[in-house]
Amino acid sequence: MFGICIVTFGSEDVIGACLEGLRRSEDQKFKVVIIDNASTDSTCGRVLTKAADAGWSHSDIALQPDASGATAGAKKKLTLLRSSRNLGYAGGVNRGLEALMTEADIRWFWVLNPDSEPMPSTIADYRHEAEAAGEFALMGGRTLYYEAPNAIQSDGGRVHPWTGICSNVNQGRLPQKVNPPAASAIDFISGANVVASRLFLERVGLMREDYFLFYEEVDWAKRRGNMPLVFCAEAVVLHHGGTAIGSGSINRRASGFANYFNYRNRLRFVWRFTPYAAPAAYFYSSAKIVHLLLLGAWREAVGAFRGLNQLQPPSEVYQRISWPPARHREGNQSP
Repeated sequence: MFGICIVTFGSEDVIGACLEGLRRSEDQKFKVVIIDNASTDSTCGRVLTKAADAGWSHSDIALQPDASGATAGAKKKLTLLRSSRNLGYAGGVNRGLEALMTEADIRWFWVLNPDSEPMPSTIADYRHEAEAAGEFALMGGRTLYYEAPNAIQSDGGRVHPWTGICSNVNQGRLPQKVNPPAASAIDFISGANVVASRLFLERVGLMREDYFLFYEEVDWAKRRGNMPLVFCAEAVVLHHGGTAIGSGSINRRASGFANYFNYRNRLRFVWRFTPYAAPAAYFYSSAKIVHLLLLGAWREAVGAFRGLNQLQPPSEVYQRISWPPARHREGNQSP
């Protein structure tokens, strides 16, 4: 069985389509845990309404930010865990995974963004590939742009060894015109659409939570050891990207909010895994900030500068989330 973990934050305009996509799934052998990171809009009401419309058994549980989600379990078809504080992306994912892992019949754990819409065959395609793959760490599918579904957003990702810059494989290319990558040729799977095996979670642990936003899935994949990644091109998901945080997309530049965490965590990731490359990563990122200034993108540049130098976030971060974030337990921290 699949366990599906979705973290929401101000997602009332997109979560309905995500859940509708799951309702239309040809394979209904799954349970959903949604962790809401203290949304101030109608996200939670939208979730419960869609669950009722789909005829799913569901529960609505208040989750204390420093507590494990495991006690809630995933006994219902859909479980909504409401956090009183924003736990960050990994914090939310981890509480959801803890809840799902209490169900012994769940073998695979699908982390899915709320602004994503799976195709009817996606779960069945993932299941077929997972059963054929045997032991694996993480699995990804073909993620397409929601705004331009004839263009690939990500076929997995690669990390530049000296700068820490992440790039999406086949980004912007036509799905029918390009071959999917070999799993051995990618470094990570996009966190918007990634399946973890139970064996991987038991051996490696949960996501690190000190990033708060961005690079969690890159770090996760880096810690997999000799467990392989798997890529399933048949499993297709449409993804808006950046609806809540303003990350860059096919037709927009990343916001200062997104830049703060992206530049901050890029350097943290490099220091953690390839510290010898930290000077190169720092100077490359500094050059990108200068480029933003030359474009007149002052707010974006300020966010990037403060993040790169590990300073307190700009005001727009404080305005949108509680800061500092709630503190919670970490997963296995070994590299």
